[in-house]
Amino acid sequence: MLLGGLITAGPGWAWVFFVNVPVGLAVLISLARILPRLPRAATGSLDIPGAVLVAAATGALIYALIRAGDHGWLDLVTVALAFAAAAGYAAFALWQRRAATPLMDLRLLGRRPVVAGTFVIAVTTALMVGAFFLGSFYLQNHQGHGALTTGVLFLPVALLTMVAAAAAGRVIGRMGARLLAVLALAVAAAGFLVPVLWSGTTAMVTGVSVAAAGLGALFVVASATALATVAPHEAGVTSGIVSTFHEFGASAGAAAVSSAAATSIAAHTGAQTASGFDDAFLVAAGMAGVSAVIALRLVPAKHQ
Repeated sequence: MLLGGLITAGPGWAWVFFVNVPVGLAVLISLARILPRLPRAATGSLDIPGAVLVAAATGALIYALIRAGDHGWLDLVTVALAFAAAAGYAAFALWQRRAATPLMDLRLLGRRPVVAGTFVIAVTTALMVGAFFLGSFYLQNHQGHGALTTGVLFLPVALLTMVAAAAAGRVIGRMGARLLAVLALAVAAAGFLVPVLWSGTTAMVTGVSVAAAGLGALFVVASATALATVAPHEAGVTSGIVSTFHEFGASAGAAAVSSAAATSIAAHTGAQTASGFDDAFLVAAGMAGVSAVIALRLVPAKHQ
């Protein structure tokens, strides 16, 4: 979160991105030393065409979602990318039916727990990225805080996200994923309403922190729901599906809240008001509320 605040400051802080490089290398080296060696699975050749098709389609769709936030949802290039993604996924589905060793069993996408888990992870990531995006811009551009101060102000958000995720892992077995998902989304919606009802730095940090607590629990719900009923040999592919929808959610969330904020700000020309932020947080609260209703029907019950 601290780095997130620094990065939004502009090109002068672009070097912060490179912090991820040594961290990634350190993790890679550590995993190579820690993880046990497993025998190579004799499952035939890799599905290279399938991997290329799904990667290209996913990349096109994510780029379309990102571009929509800047150029609009009806921009010609955005629409073309969306159609290209749809064509790529269609080609991938056809190839999976004829490949000797398909990359994935497409029937996974029709299983209710997997559908529920991917829905929860997409909504959660969309709301989380939207909150960070809006909160960071509000604190810097509207409240006048510096990048470092903004990063520090986001530390409670990070801490509450981790605490809530840890707590969710302890109670999900007793409460069940459905009830936990509905409660967590309700908490997130309440948090998003705080900066709408009250203005200022304290209200923004408090609201985003409360929302982050609900969203942190939802990450646990998403993974536990999607992986609850899959066979061991399907766990890797299912995790890949969840991770893919995580990226979809992040891209769609940033595009949605930025579009909502930009539309409202454009309607209030010349005024340095918080109306754009208010409208965007109202959209986020509405998304959380609607998602809670959907989760109540979609996420399997505790003993289902």
